[in-house]
Amino acid sequence: MQAGTVTMNVDEYELERETSAPIEMLEHYFAAHGWAHERSGEEEIVANFQGSWAQYELRAIWREEDNVLQFLALPDIRVASDKRPAIYETIGLVNEQLWLGHFELWASSGLLLFRHATLLEGDEGGVLTLRHAETLVEAAIEECERFYPVFQFVLWAGKTPQEAIAAALIETQGEA
Repeated sequence: MQAGTVTMNVDEYELERETSAPIEMLEHYFAAHGWAHERSGEEEIVANFQGSWAQYELRAIWREEDNVLQFLALPDIRVASDKRPAIYETIGLVNEQLWLGHFELWASSGLLLFRHATLLEGDEGGVLTLRHAETLVEAAIEECERFYPVFQFVLWAGKTPQEAIAAALIETQGEA
């Protein structure tokens, strides 16, 4: 993770060997990073993370009956009705570049979000390792950070989705 990377203040070796119920492991992970978080029962946890571009709400929902952990990252982006066709096109182009997860727009609220899920199997039900928790969280944050400027170029700079992707994803060489 680039933005806001924090050294964990727990014994990583000990936590790495442990497995926990998914929401418990994420609670340990968020606490170790010093991120504000709150549980909503046994099946859900919400945390906040300050990225380079925005404040993100990170939300995990555990469905024990399916052994599925759904993870959502919500950058602070709300899309007005008149901008939705361009954002839907942008989402389609962006999602073509992703290996894990996808961006979507919630029609009822206009919220843009990144979502992915993982199937957790095991003899004693779904458990989550620290390494798996890191992968879930870091993948979501990295994709949000990577594509946040693309969505902003479309929403605020009036660029087409293709122009926004070309402008935002230029790879720089060297240092200034």
